[in-house]
Amino acid sequence: MSLTLRAPATAHAPALVLRPWRDDDVDALLRAHRDPTLRARVREPLTTSAQARRWVARSRQGWAADRRFCFAVCEVAGDAERLVGTMLLKEVVPGRSTAEVGYWTVADARGRGVASRALEAVTGWAFHRFAAAGLTCLELLHQVDNPASCRVAEKTGYDFVEVLPARPPFPLDGHRHVRRHPR
Repeated sequence: MSLTLRAPATAHAPALVLRPWRDDDVDALLRAHRDPTLRARVREPLTTSAQARRWVARSRQGWAADRRFCFAVCEVAGDAERLVGTMLLKEVVPGRSTAEVGYWTVADARGRGVASRALEAVTGWAFHRFAAAGLTCLELLHQVDNPASCRVAEKTGYDFVEVLPARPPFPLDGHRHVRRHPR
């Protein structure tokens, strides 16, 4: 995949590059998954290189199917990239008006605007890329014990819509936030 999205540098943060995951991201992916907070929030915490390689391979399959788009989010300094998170657009189906976004950030990237800047880049791309296929609404879901995700949603124009009841694999109720295409 050659698609790359960018979020410009700010006064307090370097530029972000959002690109498809690559095999050479496996070590950084495993390091990210050592964080207990991240491990508690993802469905499948990764603990081995084999698991991480399969995760990257599934990411490529989603791109190939044109339905699930998983971006590695990297801070850029000169020619160097440093993994700071992931951003996902999933359940993109032609004729379906709604898709879902999701993300995580590495521990030292939290609270620095990485998630909101990356989410804004993916949101704009998704509405542009899939508008002709009928996409008019993006949903962001998170558990109620994740107030940081509420702040990211608010900051990026995803309105709180409702509380969702807990259901496996998520043990707690959740929040549903929605952003509609600006038309």
